Amino acid sequence: MFPVSARLRRAIIRTAILTATATAVAVVVPAVAFADPAAPVILAAPTDLPGVISNIQTWILGILGAIVTLFLVYGGVLWATAGGDPSQVERAKGAFKNALVGFAIAILAPVFLEIVKGFVGG
Repeated sequence: MFPVSARLRRAIIRTAILTATATAVAVVVPAVAFADPAAPVILAAPTDLPGVISNIQTWILGILGAIVTLFLVYGGVLWATAGGDPSQVERAKGAFKNALVGFAIAILAPVFLEIVKGFVGG
């Protein structure tokens, strides 16, 4: 086995604890427990164009959010494992900057969509 620094070991342990806690919460408090069994469940996709565009927008924003989260985790891992190496710290800062730009795009995308709708009369 290769030697692991104390900082990396702490980061791995924290990640494992966070993952175990999130898994325990997901298992203990399932969303199904809060469902209303008396209400009928209707699983129908919208057939009108605004509904389809809204669904596509929701999916794209979800994917952008996942990518932002991955960049934040990547930057955090780079920062935690840098060990004082300036080039590694700069890579981590770059990953954080990319994540913030992606987050800003994800947050401002609906605003830009409304502006475009205003121009085209939608």
